[in-house]
Amino acid sequence: MKIKSPLLTSICAAAMMAMLPATSSAQDLPDILTSDEHYLPDFSYAGYKFGMEEVPGASGKVINVSKYGAKPNDGVDDTQGIKDAIAAANNVKGAVTVRFHAGKFIITDIIEVTRSDIVLQGSGRSEAGTTLYFPRPLRMVDDGGKLSEIRKYLVKYEKRQRDKDANLDVLFSEYSWTSGFIWIGRKGHRSYAYLEEYDRPADPSLSTGLNGQRGKRTIKVTNAASFTPGQRIQVLWHNRQGENGALVQSLYNNTEAKVGSRHWTSPEKPLVKQRTVVESVNGDTITIADTLLHDINADLPANLTAWAPLENVGVEDFRFEFAASPYFGHHVEQGYNGVYLTDSADSWVRNLTFLNADSGIISYDSANVTISDIRSIGDRPAHYAVHMGNVHNFLAERVQVFNPVIHSLTFNTQSTRSVYKDAEVFSAAVLDQHAGANHQNLFDNVTLHIDAKPGKKRASYPVFNGSGAGYWQPGHGSFNTAWNLQLIVESGAPGNQTVHVEGLAEGPDARIIGLSGNRPLTLEYNPAPYVEDMNVRVDMVPSLYEYQLQQRKMGK
Repeated sequence: MKIKSPLLTSICAAAMMAMLPATSSAQDLPDILTSDEHYLPDFSYAGYKFGMEEVPGASGKVINVSKYGAKPNDGVDDTQGIKDAIAAANNVKGAVTVRFHAGKFIITDIIEVTRSDIVLQGSGRSEAGTTLYFPRPLRMVDDGGKLSEIRKYLVKYEKRQRDKDANLDVLFSEYSWTSGFIWIGRKGHRSYAYLEEYDRPADPSLSTGLNGQRGKRTIKVTNAASFTPGQRIQVLWHNRQGENGALVQSLYNNTEAKVGSRHWTSPEKPLVKQRTVVESVNGDTITIADTLLHDINADLPANLTAWAPLENVGVEDFRFEFAASPYFGHHVEQGYNGVYLTDSADSWVRNLTFLNADSGIISYDSANVTISDIRSIGDRPAHYAVHMGNVHNFLAERVQVFNPVIHSLTFNTQSTRSVYKDAEVFSAAVLDQHAGANHQNLFDNVTLHIDAKPGKKRASYPVFNGSGAGYWQPGHGSFNTAWNLQLIVESGAPGNQTVHVEGLAEGPDARIIGLSGNRPLTLEYNPAPYVEDMNVRVDMVPSLYEYQLQQRKMGK
C-alpha cells in the first residue's frame, strides 16, 4: 500500500529517521533486513486496519448500563441490567457505546456481544475505575449448550490431565482454552471445529487461486468477477497430499523434526487460513491487503471464500476481578476467564487489568485485532494471559504479566503472522510456541524477568518452552521470529556467569535477532535457527514491527 501524499511521505520519512542513530547507515542494519538469502516476513500488517490506522475512540449513541438497573457498589447482581443494556444497544443502528460508571459491578453469567460497531467501555482499569467482579467460575454457569462439542470431544478422545504427584486423573476442563464471561462472536458461530459430526457444508468457493508468491499481494484467480474492492475473504490452503504434501513442506521446509499426523488427517479442513481484504481487481488478478503466507501454484493450490466477521468491536477500560479460589492444576481450570473474542476483525481490546483470571483474553477465528495495555496480576497460577489461536495479523502490545502464567506469551494452534510487542513478563516467564501449524509469528522487543537454574559450569533457563499435542508438532512452522528479546536475570546466576537459553523442542527456520540481557547468554535452540546479534541489542531498530510499518508507509 503506497502513500501518495508527499507531505505524509515526508512525515513518515522523518519519523523513520528519528528511530535511527544519527550515524547509522543501511550497512549497519542487521543482515537479515538487507539480504535476500534469509526470508523474513513483513509483520507490519498485524493489528487494526492492517496497521495503517490508529484504533478509534468509542463513538455513536451512548447507552449507560445504570439506566437499565446495573448500579455499581450496591452489592446486587448486575448481570441482568448489563444484558438489558446490551439488548438496547442491539436495537441501535450505527455505532453504539455501552458505558459503565466507575465502581464495582457483579456478573454471574455470560455477557454476549453479537453485533458489529459496539464498544463496551468502562472508566479505567485501576481499582478507582470500573471493576467487573465475577464471584463464581464459568463451571457454575449455564452456557446454553455452547460448549457441547468440546465436552464431547474431551470425552471421545480421553483428553485427561494426569499427575501422579497430585493424585490427579481427570478430564481436561473445557475452560482451559475456550469461553469467557465477555463472549464476542456471531450468534451460532462455531469458533473452532473439534468433531466431524458438528461440521457444516464448507463455505462456497468464490474462486480458485492459480498463482501467487509468498510475500507478495497479488493472486491470479479463476473467477475475478467474484471479487470487489473492500470485500473480506479467506485464502485457504488445504493439505490433500498427505504426509509429504507441498503445504507441509512449505510450512516446515523439509525439516528433520517429526511432523504430527493432524497435518494430514483432515484434508477437507484448511490447514492454513489467511483472512484478508480485496484491495483491487485487475483482469484475472486480485490484490489483497497483506502479503501471502504461502505460494499459490499447481502444487500448492488455494481456495478463496467470503468471510463476514463482526467488525469494530471494542472492550476497553475495565478491571476484571475474579474470586479467590484454589488452584487445581494445568488443564483443570474452573473457568475464571475474561474476554472470549471470536469471529472478529478490525476490533480491539485495550486497557484492561485481570486479577486472578484463569485466562484473561482468549481469541479464535479472527484477524487484525489490536490488544493493548493489558495487565495480568494475582496469586493464583493462570493458564493464559493473552491467547492467540487460529488468528491472523493480531497485535498484542504492552502486555504485562505479573502473576505465574503457564503460557506467559503464546502463539497457539494455527496462529499466523501475529505479534507480541513491548511485552514484559515478571513471573515464570515463558515464550510458548504451541504447535498446531502456528507460523510466521513475532516476539518483538519483549523483556523477560527470569530466575535462572544454577549450574556448576553455567546457569540455564527454558525461555522457549513450547508445548502442544504431539499430533500437532513441531512447536512452530517456518519464520517464527524473536527480535530484541531481553532477559533480566533476577537470580540463579551471579555477576558475569553465562546463562544458557534453551528452546529444545521448537520448530524450523526460526529467526532470533538481538538476544541480550544482564548476563552473557548462550543459546541452544532445536532445530537450529538463524541467529544474529547474539548478546547485542539492535538499538538501531528497537522494534521490527515499527521498522517494517514505517518502511511500508514510505512505500518501500
